[in-house]
Amino acid sequence: MNNILVSDVFGKTSSLMRLAEQLKVNTIVEPYNSMDMGFSDEAEAYAHFIEHVGFDGYLAKLLKTIELTSSKITLIGFSVGASAIWRMSEKLAANNVNRAICFYGSQIRNFKDINPQFNIELVFPKTEPHFDVSALAAELVNKQHVTTRRVDYLHGFMNSCSNNYHPKGYAEQVNLLCSKLYRHDSAL
Repeated sequence: MNNILVSDVFGKTSSLMRLAEQLKVNTIVEPYNSMDMGFSDEAEAYAHFIEHVGFDGYLAKLLKTIELTSSKITLIGFSVGASAIWRMSEKLAANNVNRAICFYGSQIRNFKDINPQFNIELVFPKTEPHFDVSALAAELVNKQHVTTRRVDYLHGFMNSCSNNYHPKGYAEQVNLLCSKLYRHDSAL
């Protein structure tokens, strides 16, 4: 099994590398070709991402990584990474993605018509400023292969570079991810 982390707009950071180590991740997909960009905040990171990479560019990068991976894959995505996973989830009906766990993929709201072809767990934050989290989760949970859950933390709680980083939430989710990734069955 190949576990792939798909980063948020911050890209490669010490926080992401720590998470990769904790989860024993084989591969990291991030927008900036392994450069630590050192963004000062999410607004700067998001603006740079939009100007230099974009959602379609990041999706293409993820698809290329998946195409080059021959073993079964579990994807773990955050924010724009989670949204990229969601967007490609219906394109790989017979490919090697086994499942995905996606944290606070807020752009998913713009692609509700997608029907994933593999098991995908969507982890939503307590609230989002641009949409009703409860309504979106309720709509998506009716799709085949989709499960949703909400946590009591905000968008970015898994990244220490984010203003919304929450150490307790991070620890809880890392423990949960480890149990899902390394137990003997492949259920979500």
